[in-house]
Amino acid sequence: MAEAERVIGTPDVDDEAAAPAEQPKGKRRITVLFAVAVVAYLFDLVSKMIVVAKLEHHEPIKIIGDLLKFVAVRNPGAAFGMGEAFTVIFTCIAATVIIVIARLARKLYSTPWAIALGLLLGGALGNLTDRIFRSPGVFEGAVVDFIAPAHFAVFNLADSAIVCGGILIVILSFRGLDPDGTVHKD
Repeated sequence: MAEAERVIGTPDVDDEAAAPAEQPKGKRRITVLFAVAVVAYLFDLVSKMIVVAKLEHHEPIKIIGDLLKFVAVRNPGAAFGMGEAFTVIFTCIAATVIIVIARLARKLYSTPWAIALGLLLGGALGNLTDRIFRSPGVFEGAVVDFIAPAHFAVFNLADSAIVCGGILIVILSFRGLDPDGTVHKD
């Protein structure tokens, strides 16, 4: 009899208790994150292979006069060649970034955040690959840098991906967009 008394279309109390408080907005964007990461990683990996094969131990290639050159440089440190004695620490930082992004991917419903984190992930993987597999040894390898603007540090495509991903994260944060797709209007 209780079933007959229930009005069609009204929610049952048990149904409300079983429903989650917040429904995710759309589908998770893990595919976007990993697609961007793979593309960034492959561009970096292929570019470094070409640089090592064709540019290392050769004269720099001028792209725009003295304003931009391609020159092969092995960098055991961080940006601007700083921290050469801390190569193992940079390796650990890159590995930690990768783990954090992989964990965050479970809650990722925002395409812009997926792109930003994909760039960070691809760049971190690119430089981590160098740190693990290049000489002088495992976890102490020097990163291959080759893009040399005048009066600036020499860098690579992984560094570019990391910087672009970081800038995008700052913009998204200022605009109030969270990785889960919610928007804060502060």
